[in-house]
Amino acid sequence: MARGVILLAAGGTGGHLFPAEALAHELIERGWTVQLATDERAERFAGHFPATAIHPIQSATMGSKNPIVVLGAFWKIWRGVRQASAIIGRIKPDAVVGFGGYPTLPPLYAATRRKVPTLIHEQNAVMGRANRALAGRVDAIAGGFLPQDTSAVGAKTVTTGNPVRPAVLEAAKTPYVASTGEQPFRLLVFGGSQGAQFFSDAMPGAIALLSDAQRKRLAITQQARADDVARVKAAYAALGVAVEVSPFFTDMAARLAAAHLVISRSGASTVSEIAVIGRPALLVPYPYALDHDQAANAAALAAAGGGEVHPQSTLSPERIAALVGGLMDNPDRLAAMAAGAKSAGRPDAARLLADLTEAIASRKSVSDFKKGTHA
Repeated sequence: MARGVILLAAGGTGGHLFPAEALAHELIERGWTVQLATDERAERFAGHFPATAIHPIQSATMGSKNPIVVLGAFWKIWRGVRQASAIIGRIKPDAVVGFGGYPTLPPLYAATRRKVPTLIHEQNAVMGRANRALAGRVDAIAGGFLPQDTSAVGAKTVTTGNPVRPAVLEAAKTPYVASTGEQPFRLLVFGGSQGAQFFSDAMPGAIALLSDAQRKRLAITQQARADDVARVKAAYAALGVAVEVSPFFTDMAARLAAAHLVISRSGASTVSEIAVIGRPALLVPYPYALDHDQAANAAALAAAGGGEVHPQSTLSPERIAALVGGLMDNPDRLAAMAAGAKSAGRPDAARLLADLTEAIASRKSVSDFKKGTHA
C-alpha cells in the first residue's frame, strides 16, 4: 500500500523536469505515489516520466511589458490556479513540490491556499523569477547552490544539490588521472543549444596557437550546432588535431569522466555534473542568461577550487590558447582542480531532496529538519 501521494510541478523544459524525474524515482522506491502537474507540453513526457497521472495545467510567462499581454497572462495563470486547486482537492497530495518555471506557479499557489505542505527546488545559485514569487509562501526551499543563511529565504533553505542522472553517478566512479609528458590530452568542449556557437568560432583559432607538441597530444570532443559541424571539423582537420564534433553526444557522462579538461557553459545541470564526476573546468557563463544565473553557478564551483570562471568577453583565441596550454603543462594544477570539483559534488542530492520532501509531507519544520542528520 502506497504511503501517500506527492504532486510534483515542473515546467516543460529538461532543466526543470530532470530533477523532478530523479525525485520521482527516489520517492517511488520509498513507496510513494507520484503525480505530475505541468503545462501543455506534458504529452511529450507522458511516455517516460514515472508518474501515475500527468495533469496539464494552464500557465503563462510574465516577460512582456505590454499591459494587455500581462493581463492575459495573469488571467491564464488564475485559471491554472483554479484547475490546480480542483486537482489537489481530488487527489489530496501529502505535499506539492515545484521545480521552477512559470508552469509551477498555479499548482504551488493553489497548494499554499489549501494549506498543503509545499517545497520548491531551485537548481541555480540565483533564484529564478517563478521561484522568487513563491519563496515567501512555501514551507521549504531546496537549493542546488542556494546558501543556507539567516535571511527569510535562507532560513527555510536546505542545500540538497541538484540530482544528477544515473549515468553521471556511474561516471563518478572513474578517478581523475592527469595527463603527463607526451600522453594524450582529452579536451571536452560543450555549450548547450544556445551557447555552443561561441566555442565553434573561438576554439579552432585558439588551438592553432598552441605549440606543435601540444596539438599532437590533443584529442578534442566538441559540441557544435548542426550548421557549424562541417566548418569546425574542417578547421581542426587543417591543424591535424584528432577531434569528434557533433550537435549531441548520447554518452556525455562518459566523455566527462574521460576528459582531462572541460571547457563549457555553466548551467546548473552542467556544473552539478562536473562536480559530481570531479573534473577541472574552464567555465564560460552564457552572457545572455536571465538573472546571470550561470555566472553565479560558475562562481560556486570556482569557490571550491574546481574551476576557473572566464567571461566570454575576455576570451580571445590568444587568451584561450594561453589558458589551455598553461594547464596542459601543469598536471598538478589540473589534479588539484579535479579534487576541488569533486569536493563540491552532491551525488546524494536525490536522496536528500526526498528526505526533505518526506519531512515537509509530515509537516516537520525546516529548522527541525536541519537539526537532524542534515544540519
